[in-house]
Amino acid sequence: MSAMETPAGARHTVVIGGGIAGLAAAHRLLDRGVRVTVLEASDRVGGKLLPGEIAGVRVDFGAESMLARRPEAVALARETGLTDRLQPPATSTASLWTRGALRPFPKGHVMGVPGTASALAGVLSEEGLARIERDADLPRTEVGDDVAVGEYVAARLGREVVDRLIEPMLGGVYAGDAYRLSMRAAVPQLFAVARTHTSLTEGVRELQAKMAANPQTAGSVFMGIEGGIGQLPLAVAESVRARGGEIRLNTPVLGLRRTADGWEVRTDGRALAVAAVVVAAPAPVAAALLAAESPDAAAELRAVEYASMALVTLAYRRADVRLPEGSGFLVPPVDGRTIKASTFSSQKWGWVAEEDPDVLVLRTSVGRYGETAILERDDEALVDVSRHDLGEATGLDATPLATVVTRWTDGLPQYPVGHHTRVARIREAVAKLPGLAVCGAPYDGVGIPACIASAYAAVEALGDLAVPPEQQEQQDAPGADPVLGRPHGKGE
Repeated sequence: MSAMETPAGARHTVVIGGGIAGLAAAHRLLDRGVRVTVLEASDRVGGKLLPGEIAGVRVDFGAESMLARRPEAVALARETGLTDRLQPPATSTASLWTRGALRPFPKGHVMGVPGTASALAGVLSEEGLARIERDADLPRTEVGDDVAVGEYVAARLGREVVDRLIEPMLGGVYAGDAYRLSMRAAVPQLFAVARTHTSLTEGVRELQAKMAANPQTAGSVFMGIEGGIGQLPLAVAESVRARGGEIRLNTPVLGLRRTADGWEVRTDGRALAVAAVVVAAPAPVAAALLAAESPDAAAELRAVEYASMALVTLAYRRADVRLPEGSGFLVPPVDGRTIKASTFSSQKWGWVAEEDPDVLVLRTSVGRYGETAILERDDEALVDVSRHDLGEATGLDATPLATVVTRWTDGLPQYPVGHHTRVARIREAVAKLPGLAVCGAPYDGVGIPACIASAYAAVEALGDLAVPPEQQEQQDAPGADPVLGRPHGKGE
């Protein structure tokens, strides 16, 4: 029988998972005066936000930017002391490697969907451009409760738009298949257009006009952080600890059990008695934890599929390299290349270039949903295929100073058609258990702001966890510990 830790003072909430969603949930809970413990199975916080170093230059080995047109991530960065380190990209110009050449990435689109055919001139064939023009004359395409992004856009504008624009864009975000991905879950602004407009291009033009008129969507679409986006979870974790929260690494949760007073959270050799639990873990882990208390939620979570990918980071002597201008390029799967994108990190982020002016860093990504053979190759093979494709695209033939391969196995949850109804069923089942909430990438979006918003929604779902007045009086007593609600002992 494991030893039980009984919390004293403030009502205790455990957050399972130390990725950005779990850390954001802990940060928000502390705002509400709740005692918080974060349990993370691995030896670090941050999840898919991973800072690192190559050839003496700090870089990201995971996600490298956050959407700035949603407020949650930038606001959390500011709250945790990163205001002076926020940086937009040094360049927003990107390319598309298609039809044997690097071509300027078209402007005037929403997630690859153009407002006019002319925006895609040079990328699509003459037949593809003509097919877009037919959109204005086609009858309405019904989308029902949900529809695959690729299916709908192909019906309106033709497959070329999907294959050469939407696939590479969604592949960069979800590593997914546009013909399977839910438009309602993955691109909700386009789903709203599809439900209210007959012509997709007309709806996109209206959406673009609204975005242009909205001051909140002005400025850079994305934002980075000096030292890398991986600095964000470190800053949030530091803030959590500074305000009395506890973060335990190398502490996998082995079980959850509902009790008369709340929850028992079992780890190796001990169990915590707590008032509430936030599960901020990947879907398979969440499913295992909820299997006993919420078999319905667990069944839905087990059905969530994931895609794997790998990032290949390469450092070169700047004197040996001449890259095209811009931040990098995307690659449509239809072109049959191995890499799906490349980021010219030293050109995209000013702070990377400043780390060492004599070193140039770039990276490639490989792996999409259903592609397993490429990821079975060893690191050396992934570096070789990346160098080959980079040479084909840019002429780069120099030998790198250093390379790092980072594998994200089952790293990106997939949002197929009907994903929103699955999430609704999960939350309905979880809501039947007081003091339990879930959050993270499996639910409302894989981007950093979406994960943070999911965390905040989970905290809201828990309701009032504030310290009862009689316990607050105890905590306010002279010499009381503001975290544990008891007098300081000797040496504390």
